[in-house]
Amino acid sequence: MKSFLVLLAVILTGCAGRAPEVRTVRVEVPVLVPCKIKEVAVPPWAAAGLKKSDSLEVKVRALLAERRQRVGYERQLLAALRACQ
Repeated sequence: MKSFLVLLAVILTGCAGRAPEVRTVRVEVPVLVPCKIKEVAVPPWAAAGLKKSDSLEVKVRALLAERRQRVGYERQLLAALRACQ
């Protein structure tokens, strides 16, 4: 029993003689940041004002114009989305 206590005292003094190692560890954690962009306004669609009585030419021109509007609107939405990533 006495030898066990002596052995335990030797082990404990060996651990106490060393100063604890202090080190700084950098941990990178993603943090959510609110995206601050201007809201993309929905354009007034060209075909919204069409009537049944309008000629076929007027309807086709309005639909082609609306297609161009939609492409531009989608590009603005994609640009706003990429700005937040």
